[in-house]
Amino acid sequence: MINFLDLKKINARYALELKQAAAEVIDSGWYLLGERVKVFEQNLSNYCGVRHAIGVANGLDALRLILRAYIELGTMNEGDEIIVPANTYIATILAITDNRLKPILVEPNINTYNLDIDQIESKITVRTKAIMVVHLYGRVCWSEKLETIAKKYNLKVIEDNAQAIGAQWNGKKTGSLGDAAGFSFYPGKNLGALGDAGAVVTNNDSLAEVVRALGNYGSKVKYTNLYKGLNSRLDEIQAAFLNVKLKYIDQENQIRRQVARFYCDNIKNQQIILPSVSHGSITTDPSHVWHLFVVRHPKRDKLQEYLKAKDINTLIHYPIPPHKQAAYREWNNLTFPVTEKIHNEVLSLPISPVVEKKELTTIVNAINRFNSF
Repeated sequence: MINFLDLKKINARYALELKQAAAEVIDSGWYLLGERVKVFEQNLSNYCGVRHAIGVANGLDALRLILRAYIELGTMNEGDEIIVPANTYIATILAITDNRLKPILVEPNINTYNLDIDQIESKITVRTKAIMVVHLYGRVCWSEKLETIAKKYNLKVIEDNAQAIGAQWNGKKTGSLGDAAGFSFYPGKNLGALGDAGAVVTNNDSLAEVVRALGNYGSKVKYTNLYKGLNSRLDEIQAAFLNVKLKYIDQENQIRRQVARFYCDNIKNQQIILPSVSHGSITTDPSHVWHLFVVRHPKRDKLQEYLKAKDINTLIHYPIPPHKQAAYREWNNLTFPVTEKIHNEVLSLPISPVVEKKELTTIVNAINRFNSF
């Protein structure tokens, strides 16, 4: 059986360091808001090239807290609009609606799967306050046109960087491109904790101060609450684990690029739609860290069943778009053709720093023999 993602094998490579990190936290007797979190926050801010990093409980909270902080600062008000890609994972949307802001769904580019920047300007109204870009599957969503639009309409740009830590645009890492960014360190991410974890990064001093307080019950000083906050704090033990693994993130991202190159060079089945990239530059292109390797096929479910029968596990990211979810039933009558096409056709193949060459060869050979017609 070829696993989609073998977390045990991934973390086994750093087992001694992880166990030592855990032992140090246990022996310290300090488990929340301690030195390990401070060190990780500094290491993450240095890595991203920003002034502030604030550890939080998970990636959803990271985005929730950014928006909540902007509301507390008076930059946004309930009912304001946030432009967001229609094909994102639902967490991006939840962060917006949880703050009683209004998501304005915009179609993605069919080739990149990222927000179609050419469609943004037509969606802007007097209530628009931000664009939330999602670096989906690990690919940077950014351009000079995006920057021009944001400046022209005085909009904040918030990065959902849950899937793209380490990716770069013109020499700058994701997380440092916009006004603020939310990170997820869910175990399956390129930089994964051994549990839930997340972070907010920003160069905005005021925003960072409010985010930090909001995640700690709205408090800067114990028992003194400035805001109606949340309990969203990064645990010491997860920070310790992340400090170990952050040292290896660029190396692991490079392995992912090599896996992506192997797939692109060797999948010859003309029915399969491969990621739209310049194949010759995959291993040197810093704009994609390949959190997922996503192909498309008009009979995706049949392809997945075929691969499963050959003991190859795949996943679908994501089978149901947000506007078709029961949670947003008020949107269920909306139609986003590009988004729906993507969600109906995408299939994620195994990709990780520990997938073996023989496994990749087995996967490629099976795909090349697949014929749905």
